[in-house]
Amino acid sequence: MKTITLTFSDGTSIQTEAGIRAIDLAHKICSNPDKLLAVVVNNEICSLTTRLDVNAHLEPVLLGTRVGSAIYRRSLCLILAAAAHKLYPNVRLLVGHSLGYGYYYTLETDKAITQAQDSTVLNKDSIDRLHQKMEELISKDIPIETDVIAYQDALEMFERIGQIETRKQMNFICPPKITINRIDDYSDLYFGPLVPSTGKTPVFDLMPYGEGFLLRFPSTADSTALTPFEDIPQLFAVYSRYKKWGKQQGVTSAADVNDLIHRRMTTDYIDTVETFQQKCIADIADQIHQRENVKTVLIAGPSSSGKTTTSKKLSLQLKALGYRPKVIELDTYYVNREMTPRDADGKYDYECLEALDVPQLNKDLVDLFDGKEIKLPTYDFVEGKRIYTGKTMRLDPQDILILEGIHGLNDKLTPLVPAEYKFKIYLSALTQLNLDDHNRIPTSDNRLIRRIVRDSQFRGKSAADTIAMWDSVQRGERLHIFPFQDNADVMLNTALDYELPVLKVFAEPLLRCVSPLQKEYAEASRLLRFLNNFSPISANNVPGKSIIREFIGGSEFKY
Repeated sequence: MKTITLTFSDGTSIQTEAGIRAIDLAHKICSNPDKLLAVVVNNEICSLTTRLDVNAHLEPVLLGTRVGSAIYRRSLCLILAAAAHKLYPNVRLLVGHSLGYGYYYTLETDKAITQAQDSTVLNKDSIDRLHQKMEELISKDIPIETDVIAYQDALEMFERIGQIETRKQMNFICPPKITINRIDDYSDLYFGPLVPSTGKTPVFDLMPYGEGFLLRFPSTADSTALTPFEDIPQLFAVYSRYKKWGKQQGVTSAADVNDLIHRRMTTDYIDTVETFQQKCIADIADQIHQRENVKTVLIAGPSSSGKTTTSKKLSLQLKALGYRPKVIELDTYYVNREMTPRDADGKYDYECLEALDVPQLNKDLVDLFDGKEIKLPTYDFVEGKRIYTGKTMRLDPQDILILEGIHGLNDKLTPLVPAEYKFKIYLSALTQLNLDDHNRIPTSDNRLIRRIVRDSQFRGKSAADTIAMWDSVQRGERLHIFPFQDNADVMLNTALDYELPVLKVFAEPLLRCVSPLQKEYAEASRLLRFLNNFSPISANNVPGKSIIREFIGGSEFKY
């Protein structure tokens, strides 16, 4: 037998026969195997059931980590799908978007579960039965197997168990062998490593919500309990509006988009998607106009949500209503670098509110609203200094000020500005598309791919560079952006349902350059696997004023 050398995170090594499973080495991989969910093999995340056949460095993926949480949640989704199939084999379970620490699900009928008349499937007790079935599967600690089957066998299986979108997607992803996950007699398409057995996911809940229910899971910070549910009705309303629109268009999944691409119908669809988003922006401009006393519009959102382009598109709509918009980017009010706070790792924290000169910003805003002229700053990111170049601004009666930056919804940013002067907009790249019935497209993945492309196009950064800083970016968003979502007067979805096939063309070559010797290889591999679900669309089809142009280049707007 072939002998391989395995090195562990504590620096120790062993020689063993090739083909040994990672789970058989759990006590060497981790001092507390009960918290071990998966393993990193040469910087690639793998299931514990993976057989090791080459020399490798092994690191644990633990409960209570970001990667561990993603595996935990994905595994819970498979257990829910298995439970639903066992109870209601003829009903489609459809995953929706995330809401707090949970995923929203509906059933195929679109009826409210709590109001349905079918006592065998869609009454309120259905949620309790699903919960009980999941608990049963978890208590039995059933192995979650990863298997490879022939393409033809996969087609027949997905047709037999009624996974319509997955079967449709198989028309566009056609390898001779298909990887699947299996619990008992239920199988689903493989999208990433899962826990080795159902007993690893004991903490969950199913909660009635809207016309469906939430699959709730623990936070990364506390994997032992569920956090109290915090509703975000505005965000849910935005998602519901887009989901309804997607159904009207007949495009709700990656397979539907791929079908349009292969039938050469992308041009009309792109025009329709862009027009719908433009209508949503026009509706917001109308709301601002109806308020009459608004003097400043604050636009906030997480990284790569399209704040800059949205401010420019909104400006055009406001011009059509008789306003003369003027834009200030909050980044120009950064304090000098030596005054910038540092995070827990000792790095400059540009995400916190204290990184901005809030007193100077408020003085300038008060002066503007009093009709005075102010000097506009700029920020030299190379030198880390705020400078003045002689540029000034004054607001005339028809002018309206647009402030764009991550802290726009935090009232501590503009404490001297009366509330009636402010109109707050929160942006989210909240796609209504799914990969298939049971696998969603995370908003954060959409934004990360946008940022990888933009950082390469305009900032000279590699995909590994962007991935390396993404955890820090998301930590800042959780602290400084997401808590203030509810302060928004309106929310805007900036995702475009055709954008991932466009971004794929730019992102894939960048992600392939991430080496297995780099820590970022695991995330790059996952994103490549994710993008493999989409057929490409040429950037030539993207309109010049599209939000996507902010990331791929070629915009008709000046940035």
